Amino acid sequence: MHEFQTIILDIDEFGIANLTLNRPDKHNAMNAEMIAELSQAAQLCEFDPTIRAVVLRANGKSFCAGGDLAWMRAQANADRSGKVKEASALSSMLLDLYKLPKPLIAVVQGAAYGGGIGLMSVCDIVLADPKCKFSLTETKLGLIPATIGPFVVKRLGEGAARQIFFTGKLFDGLEAQQFGLVSSVTDNLEQAAATEIKSILKTAPQASARAKALCLKLSGGISQDDIDHSIEALADAWESDEAQHGISSFFAQSKPDWAK
Repeated sequence: MHEFQTIILDIDEFGIANLTLNRPDKHNAMNAEMIAELSQAAQLCEFDPTIRAVVLRANGKSFCAGGDLAWMRAQANADRSGKVKEASALSSMLLDLYKLPKPLIAVVQGAAYGGGIGLMSVCDIVLADPKCKFSLTETKLGLIPATIGPFVVKRLGEGAARQIFFTGKLFDGLEAQQFGLVSSVTDNLEQAAATEIKSILKTAPQASARAKALCLKLSGGISQDDIDHSIEALADAWESDEAQHGISSFFAQSKPDWAK
């Protein structure tokens, strides 16, 4: 058992690592500490030869509500370099999980918004309850889903991404499966996860890692240029008059001018 404050990482006797988001009182919203700990956990899983696969889970009612409110407030008050630094940390963590040379399975319950969809997008297999609710709500605040953008577009493809990137609409597990975000929708998440793990444990670990690396290579992967462009685009959005008004309205619990 590795000691963390916002996540739990434990490894069972079969080499399955359970990586659990553990801020249930905050609906597992991500802050700087959680992002750093997820990066550390990803690196531990990568270099531990006893780990065969990683299951990404969450305690509580929600998988991940996106960005923590206090973390968002700190970003709103930071200068451009501070905004870029925080976005870079999030992007680096997602990239660590995306490139993890071991199967990564997400078990998703409740809601996943913003960064929670980013976490799902870097996984190889995503299992979700049919009652799950998903949304990219950034444009409602005058922002854009930029830092997670390269990973979400890579997962969904441009056509599906266009349907959710700027509408901010809610969609359920079945719609998420149609978009390609979710691999399987099931009422029994644990049984579905056990079935996937059973299949993985029959494969050769190094061959599995090489096969995943081949998929990433043949798909074109995610370039550093794409990541850098997305981070700068987010910083631009943060500095816009729209975002200033949208964020202020959000924290004041009032509607921005454009909301009908």
